[in-house]
Amino acid sequence: MPMSLADSRHEILAGLTTRQKRLSPKFLYDERGSQLFDEICELPEYYPTRTELKLLRAHANTIGSLVGPRADVVELGAGSSRKARLLLASLPKPASYVPVDISAVYLAQQAAEVAAAFPRLEVHPVPADFTRPFEFPRRSRLRTLVFFPGSTIGNLSRPRATELLTSIAENIGGALLIGVDVCRDPNVLHAAYNDSRGVTSAFNLNVLARLNRELGADFDLDSFRHDAIYDAEHARIEMRLISCREQVATVAGVPIRFQAGEHIVSEHSHKYTPQEIVTTARTAGWELEREWTDDDSRFSVSLLRAA
Repeated sequence: MPMSLADSRHEILAGLTTRQKRLSPKFLYDERGSQLFDEICELPEYYPTRTELKLLRAHANTIGSLVGPRADVVELGAGSSRKARLLLASLPKPASYVPVDISAVYLAQQAAEVAAAFPRLEVHPVPADFTRPFEFPRRSRLRTLVFFPGSTIGNLSRPRATELLTSIAENIGGALLIGVDVCRDPNVLHAAYNDSRGVTSAFNLNVLARLNRELGADFDLDSFRHDAIYDAEHARIEMRLISCREQVATVAGVPIRFQAGEHIVSEHSHKYTPQEIVTTARTAGWELEREWTDDDSRFSVSLLRAA
């Protein structure tokens, strides 16, 4: 199970030794990173979480009736269980909840909270990287609902997003409730990923602290700074860790050289148009059943069925 960075040593070193240095966004989510992301979700500038929650609350009854009773709910990239608890409360007698997340400790904590809140619900946490094949408890119920909130799909390139959705359709099937960021206002996006309190900066820099702790790296965190830019050409936010000076950091015994101003790409967050969501879903083997978007057209929640 990909709980330790030691398991991903080759992937990390490959990313840091390419011409454009990069780290997968999944490495941002150790226990501390997950806690910091929860703080980000409460920031006034960060619209996605509160907008998605508002949509889920407003359409909870409709979602519940469309999904039906005795559903097995599989949440990908579970993180905080806040949205899952809202969804589970809206479903008629859900049968089980299977949260999947790469941060094992945080996952166990959140799964315990769900189990306490829903004592009749079977809860089976699965610590895994959901972008790779993983084993999850298969049930013999009436239906399965895959819950994929938070526009986590946006962390993948568009081709990889289509591949993942195809894999979900083929290996899990049923219905898919997915949240997707559709905002393309550069000012709103810049504020959301460069918050005034510096929580996103701490979240981003935490991945270097994690490399120091788990791979014996020696990054000087004071010599890097966070930045996030909106790349309009590719309709995505690019989150960066910028080297403030010329320096060498050692990771797992391998020296990594940085020029002043050189950066590591630590995350992409792709933004979709509503039509792109439909087209991508259809290509991956899903058909749109219902879609809900906020009044400001910043976020979309869609219910899809495996074709």
